[in-house]
Amino acid sequence: MKQIHKLLVANRGEISRRVIRTAHRMGIETVAVYSDADARALHVREATLAVGLGGNASADTYLRIDKLIAVAQASGADAVHPGYGFLSENADFAQAVIAAGLIWVGAPPHAIRALGNKSSARELAQGRGVPCLPGYQGEDQSEARFAAEAQRIGLPLMVKAAAGGGGRGMRLVTEQAQLPAALASARSEAQAAFGSGELLLERALLAPRHVEVQVFADSQGHCIHLGERDCSVQRRHQKIIEETPSPAVDVVLRERMGRCAVELARAAGYVGAGTVEFLLDESPEAREPRAGSGEVPFFMMEMNTRLQVEHPVTEAVTGLDLVEWQLRIAQGESLPQTQPQVKLEGHAIEVRLCAEDEHFTPRTGTVLRFREPGGVRFDHAIFEGLAVAPYYDSLLGKLIAHAPTRDAAIAQLAAALDRMQLLGLPTNRRMLAACLRHPVFRAGAALIPFLTQHGDELRGKMEQEERELAIECGLAAHYGSGPDPRRQLVCDFERPLRLRHRAQVFALQVRERPGGTLEVQQGGEMRLVTPPAVACAQLDDGSWHVQAGPVDLVLHDASFEAGGSAAGAAAAHELRAPFNGKVVSVQAQPGAAVARGDTLLVLESMKLEHALGAARDGIIKAVHVTPGQQAATSQVLVTFEVAA
Repeated sequence: MKQIHKLLVANRGEISRRVIRTAHRMGIETVAVYSDADARALHVREATLAVGLGGNASADTYLRIDKLIAVAQASGADAVHPGYGFLSENADFAQAVIAAGLIWVGAPPHAIRALGNKSSARELAQGRGVPCLPGYQGEDQSEARFAAEAQRIGLPLMVKAAAGGGGRGMRLVTEQAQLPAALASARSEAQAAFGSGELLLERALLAPRHVEVQVFADSQGHCIHLGERDCSVQRRHQKIIEETPSPAVDVVLRERMGRCAVELARAAGYVGAGTVEFLLDESPEAREPRAGSGEVPFFMMEMNTRLQVEHPVTEAVTGLDLVEWQLRIAQGESLPQTQPQVKLEGHAIEVRLCAEDEHFTPRTGTVLRFREPGGVRFDHAIFEGLAVAPYYDSLLGKLIAHAPTRDAAIAQLAAALDRMQLLGLPTNRRMLAACLRHPVFRAGAALIPFLTQHGDELRGKMEQEERELAIECGLAAHYGSGPDPRRQLVCDFERPLRLRHRAQVFALQVRERPGGTLEVQQGGEMRLVTPPAVACAQLDDGSWHVQAGPVDLVLHDASFEAGGSAAGAAAAHELRAPFNGKVVSVQAQPGAAVARGDTLLVLESMKLEHALGAARDGIIKAVHVTPGQQAATSQVLVTFEVAA
């Protein structure tokens, strides 16, 4: 049995902090690594020792096996924990760690190879009787073979990257004509994200649940499961809300799914923490052939050979520290519990806080104001002054509520999101709270298409809430919130103020009055306004990011802008980058006619590809970027001819 004394955490952000916290509690020293962009990060400050990797891009830092092994050896580390993402499911990295004489805190390389690839995992599962959807995984990766297999499998189907995970390299095909473009797009994204363009096909379920089972195995041959997690609320095939237990899983179904998950892990000779992901088909059509049996059909999707982002909800209901389990198993210890000893208490829900706008587009920026909400577990790496860079995933942290009932957990988590203050860049804080409060989610009926079906409704409601508070929040930002003794000497002159929120401009005449009250005229009507208590931060462009309770919005002082919509006029004849990113491909050509919605180029940010389309019909005047170029936020990418 080997004892871990110093642990290298080959990752960044909140998962590095999470591993460091448990390691220190166990008396294990830690070594952090960091890119240039992460030099001030919290995991760097909290580790026993921190070593810079040099560079910013993942390919130059957190994905460099040679650098990580060199740091481990030079620092005296005797073990490596990969966290999740990056190299956590890379068998070559696991093998390199072991070959260097270090303890690998993860699955054995042979198990990673067998299960980390979706194609081989399907073959292994099918050989053990674990249910899988009809599909094709094979060496022949030609377009002709895929077309023939698609005809055999039937539509709809999903194109999937065989390597990796996180929703990258996945495309839904509902018509045969869509297949070539889906294959090309998925292969490109998979190659960029995982270094492998291998694809597979799988019959698609259009409205299933995503239910996964946490498994643990030790080197003595014991394997158990720790219950299931429901991860059905997703955007871009990526989870944003996870909970346990699943509203759709009873004791009998939990046992059936757990048995399949354990069987798959055993078949691969698994050791450590892993998660088997299933699709649960609750449609009437799926139930009909099994009428009277009461069995809900489920199908294995893949196995993640690492610790999951959503592991805290399992920790909450079991009372266990899964990182401690990982470290003890890596030292050669047996599982701390047997299957009958595992007890699930209460209900836990986690939301993923991400740097993205309401359309789920990754965004960058600097955190100018941050206040933790309290009352829930909050795993994060956020601090005031944190610069969120475009090189990595958009995840900022996770909030986790645990309560005796599901309704109580929802209420705790939504209230915590309302209380939290995070200003300086767009986040999905409000979207998460809105999802939790939606009647479909509250009823436990949210399936994978939940956000596709209800996203516009949620966005519309949030925009309406912003409009209702825009004037008061704008006045608070400009004049301060509430009474202020310093403002007893007020300016008695009426001042014009034009506030712009999104595309709407509010034209006001404002006169200050003693006691912090404002006399506001709008459209010939006058009212007295006491600016509400708000949190606000001024952005680089002079606009204000304001939060009033659960609502936050961005306001611009348009008092000195020319009449009409100058911004709108500019947008009509140019396409600007909505975020920092790398130009993957360019479809726009000077002189070409395009229709509204046509893809002009593809931009990659935070490991995801985003197609940018034309906002209107028109003629391309010029293209200002080339493939491979890094584009900055608001940079002009394409310009259109302006009608005479």
